[in-house]
Amino acid sequence: MDRKDSKIGFLNSFKRRKNKLSERSGLVLFMDVQKALKAEKILKNAGYEIKLVAPPPELREGCDLVIAINLVEKPGIERRLDKKKVKYIEVIPLKIDTSNLLEVVKIKYFGNNIMVKAGNMKLAFNKNNGIIVNISGGGCPDIPYLYSKLINKLLEEAPRPKNIGFTLCALMLDITLNESLTLWRKG
Repeated sequence: MDRKDSKIGFLNSFKRRKNKLSERSGLVLFMDVQKALKAEKILKNAGYEIKLVAPPPELREGCDLVIAINLVEKPGIERRLDKKKVKYIEVIPLKIDTSNLLEVVKIKYFGNNIMVKAGNMKLAFNKNNGIIVNISGGGCPDIPYLYSKLINKLLEEAPRPKNIGFTLCALMLDITLNESLTLWRKG
C-alpha cells in the first residue's frame, strides 16, 4: 500500500466511526438553523460522520444548532461547504469540559411512558404500544399544529415534524420522534 492509499484509509476510518465527542471533535457554527440543516444534509451525503448538536451557551453566536465533526476532517468539510456555498461562522475545536452540554437528546422513563427531550421539545410515548401520548415544550407557532398531527398516533405512522413544520421546534420534535422510534424498535 502506498502513502496515498494509507492516508485515504486512515481518513476513511474516521468517517466510518460514529462521531463521538472527544478531544478530536470540532464544531461548525452557523448563523441560522436553515444553514445548519443544509450543511448537515450536504456533509452526510458526502459520507462524513457528523452530528447535529446544541452549542454550549458560551459558543452561541447565531442559531441554536451546530455540527459536531472530527477535526481531522476540517479541511475537507470546509471545502465541501464552501463549494456548495453554505455559509458558516467558523469551525472551532471542542473543549472536552463542554462536551456534556452538547448532547441534544435526553431520555426519561415514567412508568409505562418514555419521554424523549431534544432542545425544549418533549415527546412522550407509551412503551407498550408505541402511541404518542404527549408533546410539550417550545414556543414556536407551529407547535399546536404539530401536536394535532402527532398526538395519539403510533410512532411508526406519525408524520415527520421536519416535513410538516417550519421552525426549530419542529426540527427538535423530529429529533425526539426519531429517537423515540429507535427506542421503540429496540423494545
